Parts: sequence; structure tokens; C-alpha cells
Amino acid sequence: MRFLNRPLGRLSRHRRGPVAGLLVVLLGLLLTGGLYAAFSPSSSARENDSAAQIKQGHQLFLVGCSFCHGTNGQGVKTLDGNQLGPSLVGVGAAAVDFQVGTGRMPAVQPGPQIPQKDRVSYKPDEIAALAAYVASLGPGPAIPSPKDYSLDGISEEQRQEMITRGGEIFLTNCTACHNFEGSGGAMPHGGYAPKIRGVEPKYIFEAMLTGPQAMDNFSNGNLSVSEKRDIIAYLQSIEDNPGYGGFGLGGIGPVSEGVFAWVLGIGSLVGVAIWIAAHTARSSKTKADV
Repeated sequence: MRFLNRPLGRLSRHRRGPVAGLLVVLLGLLLTGGLYAAFSPSSSARENDSAAQIKQGHQLFLVGCSFCHGTNGQGVKTLDGNQLGPSLVGVGAAAVDFQVGTGRMPAVQPGPQIPQKDRVSYKPDEIAALAAYVASLGPGPAIPSPKDYSLDGISEEQRQEMITRGGEIFLTNCTACHNFEGSGGAMPHGGYAPKIRGVEPKYIFEAMLTGPQAMDNFSNGNLSVSEKRDIIAYLQSIEDNPGYGGFGLGGIGPVSEGVFAWVLGIGSLVGVAIWIAAHTARSSKTKADV
């Protein structure tokens, strides 16, 4: 028994030695490196794809955007110091996706308000490439994922709660420019708040997130993702409800309705009264002459 225990004792002593510990660490590192090499090619492929997308976006940017925004997105000023195109450093991919995806960019000419165009100049993959390039210039809001703005899979009870909360937020923060039903309105210095009824939820979310042109910026710190979804639910509920009041007068509210009543309603009555009075006076004068 002593003869059998001696080799085991020697093996145990060697196992506890410093060389054995070093071998165990080396084996662990080799095993970890092998596993990482086996499962990391997809990550490397994504990095290569991202670099290729940024390169494609830069080429598109030089052709279609650099005239106003500069070759490196730094912005361009005219000779008299006016801003031809703002700097895009730090605006993020969401701003590019909104501006280009809605057809506002490339702009025909600079102005206080760039209108939305029916025709989009770039394909979806080209818009994604432009957004990737601008995002590489500096940190900014990323393009939101569908789970941030989509209302799919929500129960009717949850939807009604979202509509109630969204209506309160919208009436507090948005009606001054877009009016209570999102029909838009005029603003100072040649700007205007566009109509936001019928706009895709993604672009509504991105507009709140990035604050395009004259619009205020409602970051996720000001309005959370869930609150933005509530606003989208409210706007969609307005689209789903028919207007029972007839001619809506742009949805501006009681001001436009009051003007309509005074000018056309009471104005017509006054006009009829004057016509009746004038006709009666002519009839009386004719009888007196006879």
C-alpha cells in the first residue's frame, strides 16, 4: 500500500507546484481564445459591413450633400456670413433618416422651412448608408427600433390608456404649433408646423427625438420612449375617428369657427337685411310718386 501511495503523492506535489499552475492558466487562455475565434467571425463581418456602409454613405454624401454641408459635414456659410447648410456633426443617424426618408433632403434651396417632397431621392439602403456616415462624424440619436414606436400587439385596453396619456402630453407640448388634431399651423419668420396626421410612426418618433428645423428637441430624457409611443397612439386615434362636424376649417379650433360664423354667418344676415331695407325704401318712394 505504501508503494502504491508514493507515485500518487509525487503527482499531488507536482500538481500544486508553480509550473503546474502556469500550465493550467495557459491551457485556460488557449481554450478561451479558441472559443472566441470560433464564435467571433460574425462580429468581424459586422464591423466590415459597417465600414463598407460608412464608405458608401461618404461617397453619396460627397455627391448629394457636401455642397451645403461641407465635405466633412462641418457646415457651409455664405460670403455674407449666413448659414447655407448647418453642421451635421453630432446630429445622429435618426436626423438623417428623418430628413432624407421624408424627402426633405436634399433640399431644392435653403430656406426657413424645408417642405416635404412626395418623391424620395434615395433608396432605403442608401439612406441607411448616409445615416451611418453622419453617425460616424459624432455621437447622436440612433435610428429607433420598431419596438420603440410600433403599436402592434397592444391590447385595446392598453391602447385606450396610451391614447389618454398621449392626448394629455400632446395637448400640453404640441398644440401650440400643430393644433389639437395635428393639422399644423403658421409660425414666425416664414416657418410653419407641418401636418402630422398620416405620417409614419417612425418619422413622428424621429421628429420628436431630433427636433428638425423649427421644432423643439424632445430627447428621451425629456419625453421617454413610452411617452413618445403614447403620443403616436393619440395621433393614430385622431386619424381613425371620422369628423362628424362637417367642414373642419383646418382643425384650428374655436377661433376659426368664430371668424367663420361672424364673417359668413352674421355677415350674410346683415347683407340680406340691408338688401331688404333698400328694396322696401324704393317701393315706398314709387308709391308716393304715383
